[in-house]
Amino acid sequence: MITGETGAGKSIVIGAISLILGKRADLQSLKNKSEKCVVEGNFSVNKTKFESFFSQNDLDFDPGNTILRREILPSGKSRAFINDTPVSLTQLRELADQVLDLHSQNSTTLLQSSSFQLAVVDHFCKNAQLLKGYSKVFDQYQQLTSKVEQLRQSEKISETEQDFFKFQYEELEKSELRPGEQEEIEEELKVLNNADEIKTRLSAVTNLVEGEHGMNSIFDNILSEIKPIKNISRELTEMYSRIDSTFVEFSDVARELMKIDEVIEVNPQRSDELTGRINLIYHLEQKHRVNGIDELIKIKDSYLGKIEQHQSVSSEIQEIEKQLAKIKSQLTGMADELSTKRKLAIPDIESQVTGKISGLGMPDAKIVLKLQKTEGLAYNGADRVSFMFNANKGGELQEMAKVASGGELSRLMLAIKSQIATGNLVSSIIFDEIDSGVSGEIAGKMAAIMQTLAKEIQVISITHLPQIAARGHHHYLVTKDSDEHSTTTYVKQLTEKDRVVEIAKMLSDTKISNSALQTAQELLGN
Repeated sequence: MITGETGAGKSIVIGAISLILGKRADLQSLKNKSEKCVVEGNFSVNKTKFESFFSQNDLDFDPGNTILRREILPSGKSRAFINDTPVSLTQLRELADQVLDLHSQNSTTLLQSSSFQLAVVDHFCKNAQLLKGYSKVFDQYQQLTSKVEQLRQSEKISETEQDFFKFQYEELEKSELRPGEQEEIEEELKVLNNADEIKTRLSAVTNLVEGEHGMNSIFDNILSEIKPIKNISRELTEMYSRIDSTFVEFSDVARELMKIDEVIEVNPQRSDELTGRINLIYHLEQKHRVNGIDELIKIKDSYLGKIEQHQSVSSEIQEIEKQLAKIKSQLTGMADELSTKRKLAIPDIESQVTGKISGLGMPDAKIVLKLQKTEGLAYNGADRVSFMFNANKGGELQEMAKVASGGELSRLMLAIKSQIATGNLVSSIIFDEIDSGVSGEIAGKMAAIMQTLAKEIQVISITHLPQIAARGHHHYLVTKDSDEHSTTTYVKQLTEKDRVVEIAKMLSDTKISNSALQTAQELLGN
C-alpha cells in the first residue's frame, strides 16, 4: 500500500513506472533537466513464459532478477535496456506489458472503450496465440492492400499518359529509323542534287584522258622516248619504272572515275523520295529536341519501356489481388474461429463479473455482453462487443458508458482486472486510486478482492481509503518537505506502530482521536 497527502508526490512513483513500461518521456517532469535520469525496475518473472522472448531477442535471462531500465538524456532522447542490454522501446514495451499492469485513475474511461471490452473477452477466452497469428496475417493483408492501392493510383495516373506514350512510340516505330541512316541519305542527296555537274565534269575528264592528245597518249609518248635509254644508267631505269607505275595508277583512277560517271544518273524521283525521308528525320529530331537518329531510337525505347511498365503494373495488381483474396479467406476463417470462442465464453464472463460486482455492493447489478459482427475485418477480428449494464433490479440494460457512475465503473474495472490479471499471470498489478468514488463497506470489499489477488501476484495499491490501506502486507508513506529553495519527496516504509498512526490520520478529519487509533488497530487486526 502507498498512501500520502494529495500533492505529496505519489504520482512520481507512477510516472517512473510508466517510463519503464515504455511510455513517452517528458523532460518537464524531471527536477534537474541538465542531468541524465535513470529509472530501473527489478522483476522476478516466470521462466517458462519468458524464456522464448529472451532467446528470440538474444538477451541474457535471469528469471529471479530481470532488470528493466530507462535512461532519459538532457537532450530529451531516451534509451531502453533489458538486463543491461540496449533494446528498442518496442521490445521494452513487449516485455513490460507482460510483467506489469498499471491501472491508473483514467483507466475507467478505458473500460468504456469497445476495443478494451473486446480485449477483455479475448483474455477470458485465452485467445492470445490465435490473435497473434491473426495479427501477423492481418498486417500482411494491410501491407498488400496499401501496396495495391498505391499501384492503382500509379496505374490511374499512368493511364492518362499511355495514349501519349503509345502515339509517340508508334510514330517513331513506323519511321523505321536505323543507325547511320541520316548520314547515308545526306550523302546520297548531295550526289543526286549535283548529278548534272558531276556527269559533265567527269565526261570532260574522260576526254582529257582518252582524247587524241589526252593523258594516255602523253604517257605512251613519254614511255616510248625513255624506253630505249632506260638501261643506260640506274637513274634512268628508276625514272622509267616510276613513270610506268604512275601511268598504271593514273589509268586505274581514270577507270574508277568512268565507273562513277556510268553509275550516277539524274533521278528527280529518287531525290524527292530521299528529301521526304530526310525531312521526316529532321522533323522528329526537332520535335524531340535531339541531334541524330541514335537519340531518337533511345527515346523510342524509353516510350516502349513506359508502356511495358504500365502493363507490368497491371499484371502486378492482378497478382496481388489474387494474394489478397487468398489471405482474406484465411483471415475470415481465423476471425470466425475467434468469434466462435468469444461467443462460447460470454456466458462465463457474464457470470464471473456479475458474481464479483455483486460482492462489491451491487447485488442487483446485471451485465450482459453483446457480440456483433463488424462490416469488415479489423486488427482484432470481425467482432464488436458492447458491455450492457444496469445496477438496479429490473432496470433497462444500456451501454456501460451511458448508465454506470464513476464509483460503479471503478468496481467494475476492479472485478474485470482481477480476472484478467490472474488469467494473464502478470508479475505485478498497480491500482492507482481505483477506489475513487467508493467508501465504507464497499472499500473493504474492494480491498478483499485485492488481497485475494495478492495471493497469486504482486499488488501495489495507491489509495486514500483506510479500509484498503489496512489490508496491505506492506505500507509505504509518501511525504514532502520544502525549504526556501526546493521541495523534496520522501518514501518511507512504515512499521506496524507507524501504520496505526497513519491509518488513524486517514480516519480523522483533523486531530487524531483515541477512537481513530482504536479503529485503525481493528482494521489492521482484521
